[in-house]
Amino acid sequence: MAAVMIRVMIVLAAAALGTSGQTVAKNYVGSKTCYGCHNAIYQSFLQTDMGRSMSVPGDAVTASLPAEATVSLPGNAHVFSVARKDGGWVETESEAGVFAVEHKLAYTVGSGANGLTFLIRRGNYLLQAPLSYYSKTHAWDFSPGYERADLGFSRVVPEECINCHTGRAAPVENRPGAYAETAFPELAIGCENCHGPGDAHVRTEGKLAGAIVNPAKLPSRLAENICVNCHQSGDTKVLQAGKNFGDFRPGQWLFDTAVILKQPAHTTAQREADLLEHYSAMQASRCFRESSGKLGCLTCHDPHVQPRREEVAGYYRAKCLTCHNEQSCSLSIKARSAQKPPDDCAGCHMQKREIQQISHSALTNHRIPARAGEPTPSIPQTETDGLVVVNLPPGRSAELSKLMLLRAYAELSPKNAEYGQRYSDLLDELSKTQPTDVFVQGALGHRAFAEGRYDEAVTHLKLALPLENGGVNLELGQALAKLGKSDESIEYLKKGVAIDPYNAVIQKTLILQYINAKAYAAARMLMEQYVDSFPEDSFMRNMLTRVSR
Repeated sequence: MAAVMIRVMIVLAAAALGTSGQTVAKNYVGSKTCYGCHNAIYQSFLQTDMGRSMSVPGDAVTASLPAEATVSLPGNAHVFSVARKDGGWVETESEAGVFAVEHKLAYTVGSGANGLTFLIRRGNYLLQAPLSYYSKTHAWDFSPGYERADLGFSRVVPEECINCHTGRAAPVENRPGAYAETAFPELAIGCENCHGPGDAHVRTEGKLAGAIVNPAKLPSRLAENICVNCHQSGDTKVLQAGKNFGDFRPGQWLFDTAVILKQPAHTTAQREADLLEHYSAMQASRCFRESSGKLGCLTCHDPHVQPRREEVAGYYRAKCLTCHNEQSCSLSIKARSAQKPPDDCAGCHMQKREIQQISHSALTNHRIPARAGEPTPSIPQTETDGLVVVNLPPGRSAELSKLMLLRAYAELSPKNAEYGQRYSDLLDELSKTQPTDVFVQGALGHRAFAEGRYDEAVTHLKLALPLENGGVNLELGQALAKLGKSDESIEYLKKGVAIDPYNAVIQKTLILQYINAKAYAAARMLMEQYVDSFPEDSFMRNMLTRVSR
């Protein structure tokens, strides 16, 4: 079941993004416009990690990095390198005497707090570069995931992945990883990410009430939704019908755009997993529970200010002392003074922990345990259909649409077989109650294909084509090939390549169908295109060499 469900994720990935498309730029003015009236706040914010969340390689963020580095995978002849070049940076993958491909780094993602990763641009597409810089080790190493497989320069960066690192992105509709010529109208996180579009506020010179959002004046739970959007991941994040990731606005409940879901935590180990679980961790803290909900993100964090390293302990200690006092700590003043730095409340109660999923990185424990090793308590959670709804607004129903549940179960099934069964049962139900839904048709087509019912798969997958999903075209082409309809198979596979040009499986399947149809010239042309996109694929490169003789 797990292997089948992994393929379901491929087929349905685009559908899970609702109507993911280009973020509307209407009513945005850009942070530089805010500078005229709020210059002190603007200048302060530029020094924070958020204010430096994305930049262009070659500026101050990358100025102090090692000028070059070489990294390789054990047992692999391919070598990856990074170097300064022509005022910017390039990354290269090569194999001595066989191939070498070089790409200019187009964008730097991150402030350097944990590290920096990079994007390249190939046509309209943005892709992650194989090497990242890690601040903890002061060294270049593989980007997360690349240490396990040679992904070359073909990992596209969809909107949901980049949305929290940029001020505003301009993705192309129905083409995950593709962006407008100006990919980021606002490069780094800016004023409007937290305050909302500023056009009306600027035009009325600040005189129109409600034209701009001040998070400090919102109820704590509503204000936190701005933070939750990027600092709370859960196990899956499912869009509401008709929404995309750029639709959320400060002052709105995130739940109305996207629902963050988690598997119920039945064990201490599950409760302790907290990569980007800052909001859940804070709610589990004794500080939050005993404050009757008064404690919130803005209690301790001013997004406009980031204290210097030597100021951190004192800055956050002052925050702690707004609720606690000197007698609250069981350690003696002498013991606290002997610490380095002294009297560091957060250093004791919010210790950084290693991030297992991302090498060389650490996170701050927002559960605020009284002592190191204290287990996370089991706290009441709002569940619906076997899932915990993390960002449920107060007083709202946790009930989700059947289609949202189907998408959630599809993503969680590889991790938990229970959701695989829930997925299958729900798909059976929806095949009767919502048979015209394209997402349902795609899922039915995938299941029929996996079970070898190719005629039925073709019927369903053709009805799912409005999804404009490369995976749908792939399985439709494969099913048609199984039925001996090679020419029709080729047409759908060609459309799949156009939709998802960096999907190696679709291109290889199309090459095979060209060969089966004896369309050797077309096969060779696509092989050349494939090797240009995926030079790390030695099998295809050798195959091209043989047919070129």
